[in-house]
Amino acid sequence: MFLDAQVNAVIELENIRKEYVMGAEKIYALRSISLVIERGDYVAFMGPSGSGKSTLMNILGCLDTPSSGTYRLNGADVSNLSDARLAAVRNKEIGFVFQTFNLLPRMTALENVAMPLIYAGLSKRKRMEKAEAALKSVGLGDRMHHKPNELSGGQRQRVAVARALVNHPSIILADEPTGNLDTKTSYEIMALFDELYAKGHTIILVTHEEDIARYARRIVRLRDGSIESDEINPTRRVG
Repeated sequence: MFLDAQVNAVIELENIRKEYVMGAEKIYALRSISLVIERGDYVAFMGPSGSGKSTLMNILGCLDTPSSGTYRLNGADVSNLSDARLAAVRNKEIGFVFQTFNLLPRMTALENVAMPLIYAGLSKRKRMEKAEAALKSVGLGDRMHHKPNELSGGQRQRVAVARALVNHPSIILADEPTGNLDTKTSYEIMALFDELYAKGHTIILVTHEEDIARYARRIVRLRDGSIESDEINPTRRVG
């Protein structure tokens, strides 16, 4: 049985382990992680370097598979899918926001946001309509035809958020989304995540910054590949 599993759970992890063999040594990146995240929640993963938070994020994002244990996403077991199946799940279910934005420099904001929709098989007209709506939803309706080098860091991250939203994913995974931004711009991006949370999006944030984690409703702290604590955030910061 999954711990505290409910109908509303979008993510269910049971005894997730991840091991790497390096020469004669076995590295335990994750040790029996069990976790339930409900639809519409806002969770921050924190922990020192080597705690396992990046490995856990990669498994949640279907970028990697566990050595053992079960991962259910929207009730479907994705623990042992092939690379091709994992890629299909990623494109349909997961919106990624990275520290380095990961925008294609020769494409406009609109074209960058529309990229995930190519794999969804939509017509060009439909792709552009959806991308335009996503950019407007993050306040960039007047920057759609600008290329990344014509945008500020905060605007580039907003483009990345719009791209994450365009497929209406089940979860948004944000990996150090303010890592390359100044303090003021960081808070503006976190205010945007707060708006998305208020609209019912499920957000999972990885950060090493306490003031950024405070925006989340729930904070999960990892250490040495295990969950050290999992608590509701009593001092949640609202953007």
